[in-house]
Formats: sequence, C-alpha cells, structure tokens
Amino acid sequence: MKIDQLETPVPVIDLDRVEHNLVKMQAYCDRHGLKLRPHIKTHKLPVFARRQMELGAAGITCQKLGEAEVMADAGLSDILLSYPLIGPAKAARLAALAKRVTMRVAVDNPVALDTAAAAAREAGTEIGVLIEFDSGGKRTGVTSVDEALALAEAIRAAQGLRFDGLMTYPSSAETARFVAAAKQRLGGAGIEIKTVSGGGTPNAWAQHEIEGLTELRVGTYIYHDRATVGAGAATLDECALHLHATVVSRPTETRAIIDAGSKSLTSDRVAPSVGEGYGLILEYPDAIIERLNEEHGILDLSHSARKPAIGERVRVVPNHVCVVTNLHDEVVTMRGGERIETLPVAARGRTR
Repeated sequence: MKIDQLETPVPVIDLDRVEHNLVKMQAYCDRHGLKLRPHIKTHKLPVFARRQMELGAAGITCQKLGEAEVMADAGLSDILLSYPLIGPAKAARLAALAKRVTMRVAVDNPVALDTAAAAAREAGTEIGVLIEFDSGGKRTGVTSVDEALALAEAIRAAQGLRFDGLMTYPSSAETARFVAAAKQRLGGAGIEIKTVSGGGTPNAWAQHEIEGLTELRVGTYIYHDRATVGAGAATLDECALHLHATVVSRPTETRAIIDAGSKSLTSDRVAPSVGEGYGLILEYPDAIIERLNEEHGILDLSHSARKPAIGERVRVVPNHVCVVTNLHDEVVTMRGGERIETLPVAARGRTR
C-alpha cells in the first residue's frame, strides 16, 4: 500500500531520516567523548531503542516506570528513570525491574531516596542514583550544593544504593557552575561525581561546551519537530515524523478544516519567532492551524496564495512531536514513499 492510500489522520515515519538522525547524534557524542543515553519518551518503540543501543548508546532513559517496564520486556537492559518515584507502589515496581535489568533513578528529595532504598532492599540488588539539580528550568531538582551534598551522603549510607553522580534538564551555562561547585564541595567530603548527565535536543549540539558534562540525554532528535527546527537544532529535511491529514471541509475561501484536531496534534505552541499555530503544513507553509477542537484542525488560509481543496492530503510537522507519538496507538513507517509496516506504539499511555 502506498502512503497516500492510508486513512488519515496518521503519523508517518521516514526510516531513512530516522537513521540519519540517530547516526548523527551518536557520532557527535563519540566525537566529544560524551555518553549518549537517549530518551525513549519521544518514540516509545523498542525497535528504535534497540537501534540506538546498536549504534553505541550507553543505555536508555525513561520518564515513567510504565515505559521502563515495556523496554525491559523488549530486552533493553540498562535504564535510567529520570523522574522522581514516590511511595511504596512505585518502590515495588522499581524492585521488580531491578531484579531483571540494571536500573538507575534520579532523586531530588529524601522521600524519593527512601523509595529507591526500599526498592533496592526488596530487590536484593544495587540501584544507581543520580541527584537531579536545577539548571534554571525551575522544574524538579535541588537548588543548592548543600542539598546535593546531604542527599549524596544519605545515598552512601543507604543499603543497596550507589551514588552515580548528578543529572539536570535542560543543561545550560548554569550547569557548569553548579557542577564545579558540587565537585569541590562533594570532593571535600570524599564523594566522587562520576556522571554528570545533561539533556535537551534544542541545544544538543553545544553540549560539549558545558564543562563537566559526561552524558547526554536527548529524545526528540530521533524525529525532530517544528520546535527543534526553530531552535536551529535541525532542518525541515531532518524531520522524520509527519502527521498526514485530509482536508474535509472548506466553509469559506479563507477557512479549511483538516481531520486532525487536539486528539492527533499537540496543543503545545512554538515561539512566535518560529511560527504561528499548531504545526507547520508542508504543502501550504503560509496556512495557519489557528485552532484545534477534538477532531477538527481549523486552518486560516488568509495569507496563503494557494489553497487546498476538499479531499486533499497534507503533511503536518508537529510543534512538539513527543506528544503526537503518545496520542496515537500506531505509527506507519516508510521508505521512498512506500509503506514498510504499521507499528503499535508499545509504551503509549504509560503515564504511571
């Protein structure tokens, strides 16, 4: 079946572009002596995670236990959970994983540390721990070196836990300052920081400039999207996932409707300097997806000299591709315009 025969809306992945993106990022990390630990939350597909490992990745990163369970079932054996785990239920699931594969977790508070320690005791095996710190993103992460030292000392004292180093997102100039101060303070206490893990596709190609960084966690790079293109991290030709949609209505000369709404496209926006609306329509770049209802994408054609006809198919570059992956049960892969196969998105919806 040719791609233009598929029912829409449907995410279509160009395998040649995926391979290009994977090889390019691994080569960058190898060239600069960085370990690559790709984040699978973008693709959620074991087949791509295995390919990332074949190319030289040190392991994978998951955001939730559900993702890690899917990847462990698929044979991935070195997993970092970069999201805080809290409570007995999470500890039991982490313990079950730690009995099967090498597990590392990130913590930024004593409660998350106690959860990891309980899992290690139950599993009867060692779990590596990274202390997350805030590099200016104002999300999770300790905000002072004193907090990092206190957690590192608690990790060393806990049975079954191993202090592996530090983690942050997104890594920035502030990362180097924090790491330098932490190395001095923790080093004075006899604690070695072996790993400093940073992340973020938009500034991925400058990670080697951050003093002290040893590992890179990136996810979006496998597909890229409108945001990473806008940040200068990729070109449109490197965007490997397009959402194919069909024009189903033209109520007026300047308005069209596509069959992809908020249940198919992300509601995330990009910076005004990058563009307007909820995605870039490749065939009509001056059209704006100005509004999303559940099943309707409303296009403003006011500035588009050419206008699509009812029944015409278009390709949308999502603003944020990770969300689009999680909105669809299946994706279609292709090469040269020919459909290869339909893949279930194995870790879709694993939000716990």
